[in-house]
Amino acid sequence: MTSVAQSNGSSSAESRRTTRRFKNVLPTPIARAKYIGIAISSFVVVLVVWSIITGLGLVKEMFLPSPLAVLDVLVKTTENGQLWGDMSVSIYRVMVGYLLASVVALPLGILAGSDPRFEAAIEPFVDFIRYMPVVAFVPLTILWVGTDDTQKFLIIWLGTFFQEVLMVADAVRQVPRSYQNLGATLGMSRFQILVRIVLPSAMPRIWDTLRICLGWAWTWLVVAELVAATSGMGYRITQAQRFLATDTIIAYVIVLGVLGLVFDQIMRGVGRRMFRYLKGRS
Repeated sequence: MTSVAQSNGSSSAESRRTTRRFKNVLPTPIARAKYIGIAISSFVVVLVVWSIITGLGLVKEMFLPSPLAVLDVLVKTTENGQLWGDMSVSIYRVMVGYLLASVVALPLGILAGSDPRFEAAIEPFVDFIRYMPVVAFVPLTILWVGTDDTQKFLIIWLGTFFQEVLMVADAVRQVPRSYQNLGATLGMSRFQILVRIVLPSAMPRIWDTLRICLGWAWTWLVVAELVAATSGMGYRITQAQRFLATDTIIAYVIVLGVLGLVFDQIMRGVGRRMFRYLKGRS
C-alpha cells in the first residue's frame, strides 16, 4: 500500500511539473480587456516615439511633421467638411467594388472547392490572373470604362475577386471528408451535403476570407484613386503630394488606417456573434 501511495504521489508530482512546464512554454489566452489594453499601448508607444523624433528635430518637418501638425489638419478638414466628403466617397467605392467581387467570387469559390471538375475548369485561370499586378490594369480600365466611379469599382474588383475565389475554395476543401461521407450514409444528395454539411462547416473560414478581402479592398481603393480621380481619400493624398503637404498625407493615411480597422472590427464582431460555438475566436 505504501509503495502504491508513493507511486501515486510521484506520478502526481510529475504531472504537476509537466503542467507547469507546458504553461511556461505554451502561450495562454488573455482576457479581452487585457488584449485591448496591450493594443492601445502599442499605439501610444508609436505616438510617443513619433513625438520625440519630431520634437528633437531629428527629421525635417517636411518629411515627418509632428503629431500636433497632423492633428491640426484633421481638425480643419473635419470642420470644413472636406474630410467627411472624401471619406463618404471612398467608403462608397470600397463597399460597391468589394460587394460586386464577393457576389461573384463566393459561388465560384464554393463550386471550385466542392467539385474537382469545376476546380480544374477555373482555378488554373484564376491563379494565372491573380499574379498579374492590378496596377498594370489601371491604364486599361481607364480605356475600357473611363475615369468615373465604374473604373474605381473595377480596380477594387480586380484586386479582391481572384484572391477571394481561391480562398473560399480552400475554405470549402478544409471540411473533413468524413463529414460528407456521413451525409452520404444518411442518404443525402450531393446538393444536400453541400448546403447542410459543407457550407455550415466552412462558413467560419469563409467569413474570415471576406474580412481579409475587405482589407485588401481598402488597399486597392488608394490605387484606384491615385490616378484619374477628382475626389476621395487617394485623390486628396495625391493633391497633397504635389504641394509637399506631408501633414495632410499622413493625416489621410491615418484616417484610411482607422477606417480599415473599424470595418475589420465590425466584421470580427459579427463573426463572433455568428459563430459563438467557436472557442478562442478573436
